[in-house]
Amino acid sequence: MQRASRLKRELSLLTTEPPPGITCWQTGNQLDDLRAQILGGADTPYEKGIFNLEIVVPERYPFEPPKIRFLTPIYHPNIDSAGRICLDVLKLPPKGAWRPSLNISTLLTSIQLLMAEPNPDDPLMADISSEYKYNKQLFLLNAKEWTEKHASQQKRVSQPLEEKINQSEASTTNDSTVQKRKGSSISKKEKKSRLDS
Repeated sequence: MQRASRLKRELSLLTTEPPPGITCWQTGNQLDDLRAQILGGADTPYEKGIFNLEIVVPERYPFEPPKIRFLTPIYHPNIDSAGRICLDVLKLPPKGAWRPSLNISTLLTSIQLLMAEPNPDDPLMADISSEYKYNKQLFLLNAKEWTEKHASQQKRVSQPLEEKINQSEASTTNDSTVQKRKGSSISKKEKKSRLDS
């Protein structure tokens, strides 16, 4: 009961006052299965990318941290190919730093910060980590390429946004057809008389 009321409170706060560049919602009616989106930060190789995450809230929440993983592939030393994230606040002490006073919003903000500032000294992907440490230009190039390939906005436009785009396209085509009709409503005789004068 306490878990459900806390989750409802957290979700309503995430809806009304989301952290910049972060959205979170529940899938269906299940409070323990959430989805989130993080926008890649400016001046990072993830800029303009939309990254989808899965959040599974355990029975013992808030005494146990949620399990969060990336659904969108990301080229990052602290995130593996399965989307698992190496971040201390996602683990229980003594190895981790999770505390019941933390919440999902804080975790998503921490992940967003980790995206902007990777920690190559605690990697999940050793090869990407050494690339980040010793050949940063190549890392930035690869990370940018992955973002364009897997997280670009053209590929991952959310459904409501796609509908808005389609509606605006339809309205512009309707306007142009209306304008064409106005011009075509002039009879051939009127056109000739205008041309003669």
